[in-house]
Amino acid sequence: MPFHIQPIREFLVRPALPESITRLSELAYNFLWSWEPIVRALFRRLDPQMWRDCGYNPVLMLGRLPQATLQRAGNDPRYLSLYRMACETFDARTRQAPPPADGKLIAYFSAEYGLTECLPVYSGGLGILSGDHLKSSSDQDYPLIGLGLLYQQGYFRQVLNPDGWQQERYPTNDFYTLPLLPVKDAAGQDLKVTVKLPTGNVYIQVWHLSVGRITLYLLDTNIPENVLPQDRDITDSLYGGDIDTRIRQEIVLGIGGMRALQAMGLKPTVFHMNEGHSAFLSLEQIRVFMRDQHLTFDEALETARTSNVFTTHTPVPAGIDLFDTGLMYHYFSEYCGEVGIDFQQLMALGRQNVFNREERFSMAVLALNTSSFRNAVSRLHRQVSQEMFHDLWPQLPLWEVPITSVTNGVHLPSWLNGELGSLYDQYLQPDWRERFNEPGIWEQVKEIPDEELLEVHRRRKRRLVNFVRARQNASALRRQASAAEVRRSAEVLDPNAFTIGFARRFATYKRATLLFRDVERLKAILLNKDMPVQLVIAGKAHPKDQPGKSFIREVVQFSRDPDLWKHVVFLEDYDMKVGREMVQGVDLWLNNPRRGEEACGTSGMKAAMNGVLNLSILDGWFDEAYEKVGGWAIGEREPYSEDQDGLHASAIYYLLENEIVPMFYERKEQTPREWMRRVKQSLTYISPTFDCRRMVREYMSELYDPAHSQHMRAQRDDYSLVRDKARWNLKVREAWDRVRFVEAGSDLAGAVLSGKAVPVRAAIDLAGLTPDDVRVEVVIGRIDSNGHLEDTEVSVLPAVEQRDSVAIFSKDIVPDRTGRLGYALRVSPNHFEDPLTRPCSSLLKWSSVG
Repeated sequence: MPFHIQPIREFLVRPALPESITRLSELAYNFLWSWEPIVRALFRRLDPQMWRDCGYNPVLMLGRLPQATLQRAGNDPRYLSLYRMACETFDARTRQAPPPADGKLIAYFSAEYGLTECLPVYSGGLGILSGDHLKSSSDQDYPLIGLGLLYQQGYFRQVLNPDGWQQERYPTNDFYTLPLLPVKDAAGQDLKVTVKLPTGNVYIQVWHLSVGRITLYLLDTNIPENVLPQDRDITDSLYGGDIDTRIRQEIVLGIGGMRALQAMGLKPTVFHMNEGHSAFLSLEQIRVFMRDQHLTFDEALETARTSNVFTTHTPVPAGIDLFDTGLMYHYFSEYCGEVGIDFQQLMALGRQNVFNREERFSMAVLALNTSSFRNAVSRLHRQVSQEMFHDLWPQLPLWEVPITSVTNGVHLPSWLNGELGSLYDQYLQPDWRERFNEPGIWEQVKEIPDEELLEVHRRRKRRLVNFVRARQNASALRRQASAAEVRRSAEVLDPNAFTIGFARRFATYKRATLLFRDVERLKAILLNKDMPVQLVIAGKAHPKDQPGKSFIREVVQFSRDPDLWKHVVFLEDYDMKVGREMVQGVDLWLNNPRRGEEACGTSGMKAAMNGVLNLSILDGWFDEAYEKVGGWAIGEREPYSEDQDGLHASAIYYLLENEIVPMFYERKEQTPREWMRRVKQSLTYISPTFDCRRMVREYMSELYDPAHSQHMRAQRDDYSLVRDKARWNLKVREAWDRVRFVEAGSDLAGAVLSGKAVPVRAAIDLAGLTPDDVRVEVVIGRIDSNGHLEDTEVSVLPAVEQRDSVAIFSKDIVPDRTGRLGYALRVSPNHFEDPLTRPCSSLLKWSSVG
């Protein structure tokens, strides 16, 4: 057994920086270097090999550099010139505008953040999106902060055994060599907050890191104050452990995150739940409003809803966290007692059917119930989400379920390859790096000579080939592979061959093995002597996803075929570094999930921004971009069924054989003109349209600003509007069963001429409510072959008369279309709100037919 020595004291040694470069440490502790080339170059220039060996972590690197290296840099006029320019850029990119006078502050909660590879607290797309959200908010100086968990081990590292099975490794993060620092309290001590679990108080340390102008706070339970191993292990690993670990993590993120904000004196006016993992924050909001403002439960719920934004990323019910009643009671019975509410009141917030006490508690439903603003992450995903959560608004047509969409984007400066950026410096407007979200800037891409653009991409592909060979060689040596296999690892791929990339999580719905459905046909494509093709594939399966692991093994075994080892490579340990090299270096990006099950997807956007064309199912973002991006679609826009697997595989082969590969190899004047025309079309459209700046601006204008305004109104006059609203809600609920249509519609004889007014009238017994308490609407549209309304428009009918408890609502409508039309009438509570913010409720009634 190894002998371990426990230190009696612990201290941190920081590098002694020469006076001339003393700000290097400040620059290292701000993740701006992860997307600002000149700041990153400052560290790479010190020692390129050590920069790579330290995993591109400047804090770790500065701690390892010999003092002589630092002294030499501090005396080198060339380095000092770069240092001055980097400091100027740093100051410009981190200088903040004064805080908004109205106190606007958005708190963005996410379970993972993908900022750069040296901070492995992300697993995939959700985390990368969260990191890009912070970076783009920094670029635009938005008043936003981030909240998340600081995982001791993060997500797993992937290695393959000799047979191709995924194995997981969990290296431990040393927080003191990462670009983050502990938050201090007023006494200068590490700030800690607590949450009470059935085992007792759990202590949470708060760390912070800088992302340009944005601060991200991360919560850590692996501290000495937590005596029990299960308490320390709450922030052990991302998406690890069992369902008990998951609920503990989400309590720490949601409730602990709210308490951390309070302890730091931060008072957000908007709370953004990025997926349902943080939805318990709404319970803490309710508790604090009831305690501090003396609101009732209903009043506190109304208040919390005003400021909450929920983004769902889940296109299938299986992706939602569900907790059974017993588990919820174990963790929240005491919490309910402290708040003074019934346990069933809490459970109702997380159930689609509040009367079914067997239904498990859904974190997504909790988020939907406690948020006024809800969005999906692409237009198609909005439709999928409306269908998934229709039961929360059962009386509404599917298309009116109040979930909007903001299509995802990616942070262009983080993903654009440097050589392409340098080419843009020559041909785009001089300030394009400041205005890259303006479509007009990108029209100038068409002026770049095809040959120059092609040569830039060829260089990136050569770099990718070298990267793959080095990774394959290291993997073979680690596995103690045969000398022949080690030798072959340095010969895989051809820098001149057409290269297809596929990199993503190996969930089964992404159909990673679809391309291998007809092996002989695929071999014929790959081994074409005149037009060779090669595949670079990467991805991880969740440790408990055995089918996903089987997919990986199948791909690995295929890559070892004696005829194909040069043409097919599976890259181990997919992470941001691997993803970046692939999206910048391949020629074609393949994406073939089951349609409707990819909420958005962003890897294809990253590839397109680097001059890579897409071959994709019409799903997520590609469904709304296909006609404009110059790529190719697999299949049509029909719903997925299992018999499509063979059809989609055949479509991929056909397109590769007959269009894509021949187009790439067509050489007119040594340049594939049609291919380059499509590349330029893709760059021109994708770069500004799917940049994350656009996405964050939409969040700000469509969700954050309205939520902030609602929050400010709710606080006025000792929450008088909220108190009135809660009383009004109670009055409406008590009367609603008795509200009924007495008369609906108007007699129409024969056809109506286009442009002629149609009188619409409804008489409704309001059961003691006033006309202002309700919203009466006419829904008009075409009648489909089944006799149902489609392509509808909604118009409000004003009250024109009242007779005792019956109110008359009437309006003339002028149809703006011809054909077979119809209308229906409905009445709902008038919440004095935009219909998109209506709460989850079945309080809506339709008139009878006739």
